[in-house]
Amino acid sequence: MKRPAFNIIGLGELLWDMFPEGKQLGGAPANFAYITSLLGDCGIVASRIGKDTLGEEACRRLAKLRLQTSFVQSDEAHPTGTVQVQVDAQGQPSFVITEDIAWDFMAWTPEWEALAEKADAVCFGSLAQRSAISRATIHKFLAAAKTKATLVFDVNLRQHFFSREILENSVQLADVIKLNHEELPRVAQLLGAPPAEEIISAQWLRHKYDLKLVCVTRGAKGSLLVNEKYFHEHPGFRAIVADTVGAGDAFTAGLIHHFLRGAPLAAMNEAANRLGAWVASQRGATPAPEDAQLKRVRA
Repeated sequence: MKRPAFNIIGLGELLWDMFPEGKQLGGAPANFAYITSLLGDCGIVASRIGKDTLGEEACRRLAKLRLQTSFVQSDEAHPTGTVQVQVDAQGQPSFVITEDIAWDFMAWTPEWEALAEKADAVCFGSLAQRSAISRATIHKFLAAAKTKATLVFDVNLRQHFFSREILENSVQLADVIKLNHEELPRVAQLLGAPPAEEIISAQWLRHKYDLKLVCVTRGAKGSLLVNEKYFHEHPGFRAIVADTVGAGDAFTAGLIHHFLRGAPLAAMNEAANRLGAWVASQRGATPAPEDAQLKRVRA
């Protein structure tokens, strides 16, 4: 029997990652939506771009990736977002993120309200909430989606674009939270947790905010999943790393694909790690699909 397709929204930043060798369309919500679509669900990007050359190019790129552009807003006053990316010898990126750009001004519209009401899952982060305008819009979107959708907070701490208030409000809204092993102690401390081992901190977060699932990624060393009753650790898959840009977003896509289908922790963890390793082995966050890899992940 064919599994049902879900409407899964990537809500937040859509931007160009400017690598030394050229630019790649990115932003965690867009990367997440693309991988979601490869897995057979309806991945939708909800963001805002400038009415400029980069914005036009972003729409063409989304269309080439077979992602719809109906919910990507156009801004006449602010430019399309860009990020300067440098990748070190181990494939680890560093970012300098442009400010005062289109996705800082996402607007709450009837079209977005209708989209929120039909969502089965919404993935959002902390970065797009750096602006009060976009933060208010994101919260309205999540409130409209809450009765039906699984709300996924993919933390993504970047530069100084987060605060205790943003983190706590986001975790309170979420059903699922995903963060990496470096972010976990920072987030836990900001939210008032005592210093503790990783599993204890993850369990503290889950219990304090009544979360359905907490995920801690460990880079090449896999990941930890914690729900109400159990925890599960996966060692990760070996990969020859091209760059890790988008690997975490692919991980989240695999995780939520199986979470929505009621999979056990072990199956979610294996699928998510497999996807993350595959994207890390490719250049950029939106590689061409590889049917064999995707088939393993879906299984």
